[in-house]
Amino acid sequence: MTDPLSGFALTSFTADGKERAVYRIGSGPAVIVMSEMPGITPRVAEFARSVAGVGLTAVMPHLFGEDGRAPTGGYTVGSLARACISAEFTVLARGRTSPIISWLRALAADEHARCGGPGVGAVGMCFTGGFALGMMVDDVVVAPVLSQPSLPFPVGRLRKRDIGLSAADTARVQERAAQGTCVLGLRFSGDSFSPPERFDHLRELLGEAFIAVELDSSEGNPHGHRKAAHSVLTEDLDNRPGTPTRAVLDQVLEFFSTRLLP
Repeated sequence: MTDPLSGFALTSFTADGKERAVYRIGSGPAVIVMSEMPGITPRVAEFARSVAGVGLTAVMPHLFGEDGRAPTGGYTVGSLARACISAEFTVLARGRTSPIISWLRALAADEHARCGGPGVGAVGMCFTGGFALGMMVDDVVVAPVLSQPSLPFPVGRLRKRDIGLSAADTARVQERAAQGTCVLGLRFSGDSFSPPERFDHLRELLGEAFIAVELDSSEGNPHGHRKAAHSVLTEDLDNRPGTPTRAVLDQVLEFFSTRLLP
């Protein structure tokens, strides 16, 4: 069986007293790729290769799970349970920024110094979906992508709208959006883990700077998306040319390219 992380350089990065493994592939300005649950799966690594394929450096930090392991039901539940009790992640509280985002901001600054370019891109998925928004507090992050942002868990009306940031960080994100930094958001229309109320709130906060892409996953949709479709860029990606999810993948890569490449 082919190693899904073959070709990636394994390094490490330390900030806030925490050392983590970091996988890097490609060259050019950096894009921080934050894995969804349960961790850096083969499909997450495949997405990182796509980022490298357009002339960028894909940087994948280890945040949870077993690097390179394919997802299963039991593995996902176990990884999620461990993350939920970690103090680094804010999974239910409203109006709070997850502490891990401080570490990710430091990583972005370090990669910008290493790789150059006008700034850094960042993409979060599912559990990490909103982290790119929190990283946007720093000027160095110029291309944030939120793929099915799921924190805080959407239990109750107010949490469905919450974007997982403190009031101060929210104000800073609004300021940067007003200055011209765009945010790209992705979700399937029927995804209850990343509810429509969250995107509605982002539209209210960021106006035209929030580019929302919502794929039809209603029952009987013409594209064959399953009703419970969730992972836009990985597990639910149909990579064949002409499919809606492939078009979204291409849109994400273009979003990074136009903002990071000369």
